[in-house]
Amino acid sequence: MEKITANVRFIGAEDDNIDLFEGQYPAPAGISYNSYFIDDEKIAVVDAVDMRRCDDWLVALDEALGGRRPAYLIVQHVEPDHSGSIRAMLERYPEVKVVATAKALAMLGNFFEGMDFASCSIAVCDGDTLELGRTVLSFVTAPMVHWPEVMMTHDLTDGILFSADAFGSFAMSDSTDAWDSEARRYYCNIVGKYGSSVQTVMKKLTGMPFGIIAPLHGPVLKDNLEHYWMLYDKWSRYEPETRGVLVAYASIYGGTAEAARRLAAMLRDRDAGEVVLFDLCRHDLSYAVAEAFRLSRLALCSVTCDGALFPAMYSFIHHLAAKNLRGRRVAVVENGSWTPLAGKRMCDMLEAMRDMTVVSPVVTIRSRMHDSDIPALASLADALTEE
Repeated sequence: MEKITANVRFIGAEDDNIDLFEGQYPAPAGISYNSYFIDDEKIAVVDAVDMRRCDDWLVALDEALGGRRPAYLIVQHVEPDHSGSIRAMLERYPEVKVVATAKALAMLGNFFEGMDFASCSIAVCDGDTLELGRTVLSFVTAPMVHWPEVMMTHDLTDGILFSADAFGSFAMSDSTDAWDSEARRYYCNIVGKYGSSVQTVMKKLTGMPFGIIAPLHGPVLKDNLEHYWMLYDKWSRYEPETRGVLVAYASIYGGTAEAARRLAAMLRDRDAGEVVLFDLCRHDLSYAVAEAFRLSRLALCSVTCDGALFPAMYSFIHHLAAKNLRGRRVAVVENGSWTPLAGKRMCDMLEAMRDMTVVSPVVTIRSRMHDSDIPALASLADALTEE
């Protein structure tokens, strides 16, 4: 159990064999379900863990208690990867008071049929405080970051922000890998839709004194908080981090892939910034979504299939729209052997998004790249490189 401060320690659980987080996101390095133990005259536990690791968590909790009894379970977020073990804790320590927003307490009944939370709970609002003895906790509501009931907890005594899912990552709690990549992928795919809500909470938090951020997934953040804060600000404003182009393609027999490779080479020759070539058919879309958030421009290359978009490209643009990505300039390349329609389908989807600008020309190839296609592709590279 890692000590975060003299009175606060990590008692969460590591999941090193999960195949898909939330049923859709690869977590090749595993993921942690973070829970925190605040040791004071009255003991508080901040969040439970997924049922997958309930037994491990209860062992860690009992060890931290050392024969004592907890007074409070603070529930910041009721999603099952954090609330799954609540019943087990309350059966073991029935005197515990659950501290949560009123919305969270109402939602808990959806997950735990037959449990009477009304008789064992304290509903809190923005700015409410809870005194544990030496430690004073203040609560900050954070609706739609990324569920409606979410709150954060500010330890005023030790200067810790327990940030719920914000500032989390696809990582174990003891990860020493660079934070940005897997935190970006986590944010863009899980929280990305709710940028305006993140901005609202960040405004609330501005000026609050904390030197540690303790999220519900991944490592506790103790150093370089300005960097993490800057990235969250950019991501939630949908501002790119890096000048460059994501060239994402969906190809059946290789013709569209070749066009994408040619376009990527042209962009590099034109100093378009960092150019990332991404095969949507062979890599998980969550990585492509994260790259679309990170880079300043997009190039989408798709073959036509059944009179529509190839499924991998359709799914990618659908994901970008669902996560509210905006403010990008986009190049479009279509392929079709008889009636190419992929370009129109991509443009229609992009038009429905906010502040997405399709640059001219939309390039059409027929089955394979031909020498006659090179001038149009070069014109497209020129147009996308223009600032």
